[in-house]
Amino acid sequence: MPLPRKLRAYLQLMRPANIVTAIADILAGAAASGAMLTIVNSLDENVDHSTNLLWLVLATIGLYGGGVVFNDVFDAKLDQKERPERPIPRGDVSVTEGAILGGVLLVGGILCAAQVSVASFVIATAVAFCALLYDAWGKHQLILGPVNMGLCRGGNLLLGISLVPAAIADYWYLSLIPIVYIAAITMVSRGEVHGGNRSALWGGAGLYTIVILALATLAIREQSSWVVFVFLALFASQIYPPLFKAIRHAQPQLIGKAVKAGVISLIVLNAVFASVFASGIFGLLVLLLLPLSIGLARFFAVT
Repeated sequence: MPLPRKLRAYLQLMRPANIVTAIADILAGAAASGAMLTIVNSLDENVDHSTNLLWLVLATIGLYGGGVVFNDVFDAKLDQKERPERPIPRGDVSVTEGAILGGVLLVGGILCAAQVSVASFVIATAVAFCALLYDAWGKHQLILGPVNMGLCRGGNLLLGISLVPAAIADYWYLSLIPIVYIAAITMVSRGEVHGGNRSALWGGAGLYTIVILALATLAIREQSSWVVFVFLALFASQIYPPLFKAIRHAQPQLIGKAVKAGVISLIVLNAVFASVFASGIFGLLVLLLLPLSIGLARFFAVT
């Protein structure tokens, strides 16, 4: 049974496949904080952790969904020329309706995070601010734009770590990895509409390599299982081939596919985090979100 047109349009604005990758951030952060192991090892005694994890999952759904909705709200006029197939220029959703949806999602995300801790509330508020800043201003900035977008994703990982507020001081630096990775994707995406210059694409490839080296160093430092490197190899196999194909031809369609692969592969990146700080089993559990995200990407746009 097909979805009602308005509901489908709202879901298209929220980009469900991307939201699944944001949930993976929360699970990876929970693994880094130690909360995930605590939850599984003594379920009956850790109802608070389990409930708080659910609150943070709901929070990231609101924050990510609201952020990407406002992306289309701010780009409404530009999309009339460049992407007329999107819900707002198509006429399925008005700019006002989009703004209301985005506002409800962002506020809802912040309120859900507030149920966990003050730290979670502060981080969620910062993520919402960074998302709006990127939508309204950052995306038009050559250097600061990718960094701005990366801050949103790094903050989302910190939101997962805030499940144990004390762990933020120990593992805040982990947020630098998704910041660099998202900066790479944002750099690559610049040519998605009109075609890209190879310098930006090669720059993205270089940042991808920095991320992989950082993850490998982290795994070695934490004396992780060899399974981590299996996840890491899978990660590399997902992001490099479409990017190198885009570099060879620099066509908008190929760049779009490279961006899509980069976004969805955030789940594999988070599986690496989970396997480093918990175990390969936890990494595999996070990885199970991948087919869900890929499936949703068949019906709803990622970029």
